[in-house]
Amino acid sequence: MEQTTTIFGIRAIIEAIESNSTIDKVYLQKGLRGDLYFELEKLIKKNKISTSLVPVEKLNRLSKHNNHQGAVAKISPIKFYELDELIEQTLNADTTPLFILLDQLSDVRNFGAIIRTAECTGAHGIIIQKSGSAPVNAETIKTSAGAAFKVPICKVDHIKDAIFQFQAADIKLVAATEKTEESIYDVALNQPIAIVMGSEHKGVSNSVLKMVDYKAKLPLLGEIQSLNVSVACGAFLYETVRQRIKQ
Repeated sequence: MEQTTTIFGIRAIIEAIESNSTIDKVYLQKGLRGDLYFELEKLIKKNKISTSLVPVEKLNRLSKHNNHQGAVAKISPIKFYELDELIEQTLNADTTPLFILLDQLSDVRNFGAIIRTAECTGAHGIIIQKSGSAPVNAETIKTSAGAAFKVPICKVDHIKDAIFQFQAADIKLVAATEKTEESIYDVALNQPIAIVMGSEHKGVSNSVLKMVDYKAKLPLLGEIQSLNVSVACGAFLYETVRQRIKQ
């Protein structure tokens, strides 16, 4: 299995960004200064790359004590797709579009599990936000059982950008949320849709909920009033499959 690549050194990271490598995250030493550092910082902001300020001990571990100059980056092991191209490709195929939008989901194991179920249910792609989302790293790929190499994944500047693109393509947005009385079993999922799943702790953000076409929840019959996000996503995906097979 292809592993996430680690690179270190400010100049090396600058060159990786400028060569359009897919940087998952950059770790920077607290208190770092200098012209080269500010050049890197400018590139990181311009490309909306996720960053963390960390103590030097963490950088030593990540770089295995090589000369990291206060900066270490993780390069994604997969190629990301352009959303507009993926939508067009799916619309031109003899199939009913099914996409998944992840609104600030941060746990790599949940992400991997969702990718695996997405592949098993024939989803055409998963969309994540460039910043604040779980990375596609070795653990994600392992949890996905390799499905991360099979399901197209897109990164957008903001989840709302993806929503606008789906709306322009007449693909309906279905948000998984407890902030509704509508059951998932009462929503028509046999039309072109994109399922919106929220973060582990906050769910789908209120600003996103205001933009979707449908809000739906799963019935919870026990005392615990929430499901793991990857489990909930699986339930939504398989209800979609059930409705489409039934046609």
